[in-house]
Amino acid sequence: MLTANIKFKNFKILKNQKKKNILNKIKKINWLKEYPVLKSLTKEYEYSFNKKILKSFKKQSNFRLIGMGGSVLGAESIYQFLKYKVKKNFIFVNNLNQKSKNNKKKIKANNIIISKSGNTLETILNSNLLLNKNKNIFITEKNNSYLFNLAKELKSEIIEHKNYIGGRYSVLSEVGMLPAEIMGLDVKKFKRFNYLIKNNNFLNHLIKNVDAILKFVKLGKFNSIILNYDENSDNLFKWYQQLVAESLGKKSQGILPTISTMPKDNHSLLQLYLEGPKKSFYSFFYTYEKKPDKLNNQLIRQSHKYLKNKSISKILHSQKLATENIFFKKKIPFRSFEIINRNEETMGDLFCFFILETILLGRALNVNPFDQPSVELIKKETKRILFI
Repeated sequence: MLTANIKFKNFKILKNQKKKNILNKIKKINWLKEYPVLKSLTKEYEYSFNKKILKSFKKQSNFRLIGMGGSVLGAESIYQFLKYKVKKNFIFVNNLNQKSKNNKKKIKANNIIISKSGNTLETILNSNLLLNKNKNIFITEKNNSYLFNLAKELKSEIIEHKNYIGGRYSVLSEVGMLPAEIMGLDVKKFKRFNYLIKNNNFLNHLIKNVDAILKFVKLGKFNSIILNYDENSDNLFKWYQQLVAESLGKKSQGILPTISTMPKDNHSLLQLYLEGPKKSFYSFFYTYEKKPDKLNNQLIRQSHKYLKNKSISKILHSQKLATENIFFKKKIPFRSFEIINRNEETMGDLFCFFILETILLGRALNVNPFDQPSVELIKKETKRILFI
């Protein structure tokens, strides 16, 4: 078990004889001093909004969240993973669409516009097309930026985006928790850092996991493929994809996270995974459902009687176990996450695990996991072209 809500099988192929020494070293890290960004993972973190501000918004039913990358992926993953608990309707505008004005202008929704810098081009464009007379909340740094000044002109509510928290690490800050609060979720339950960082079992798994990934990278295995058996976790792994790729892809190093939808990809990509180039390591992800759909026994033919009294959840789990067994026989490295309860605590544990994993990998690879210098080159070049 990784935590009470997550069954976890770590990579089994590699052994680490120095795990105790590494554990002691990791436990000595003053996490919050060395990495202030982690403050947002703690229960002591102070938001730049209060619940009084949100009262009028929480009475509304329809919301549109406009942002790019880390400004939107965290909230989108929370909404999808915990959709069964959410009574509000959320639309996420996270890319440019040449017909977005025609398709979405008619939807009456309160807008949440998020951009750390306040100058994100795509967010500016989508805001230009989609803002209306309904109430707007802007989450941005309080500086002389386009969106900050627009918010003041519109007399909209402005929530400060802390300048020491980068977008991809912001899911448990205002960026993810303000939408979660409006969704009616218990934001306090996401905050598990204080407990997890003192849990030897959690740390042991984390260290073994990071050590294995580092060895894979040294062996030329740069592809991290997520075999996802839970359709409500697609956005969680899009968040993970950005976190890992943007944090570690520097100095000719990095890991390429790829999301594979299972069991659909059994019929397209599995052959390559099993017998193609050995350049990848894998993460299995499955969630137990409380009330899964069951098959209609009356329509099951005798030749497939083994399907009687089975649920879709049971069949999916069997397919996952079967694939793991074959991977093990073929010595293909993998880890496995099985979610017992779909709730805020589970999401908080997953966010914390992946964030700490990424920071420790960056530390070991000697790259800064908090910047993205080359992305800025594209922004500057786009601006140059538009001026022509």
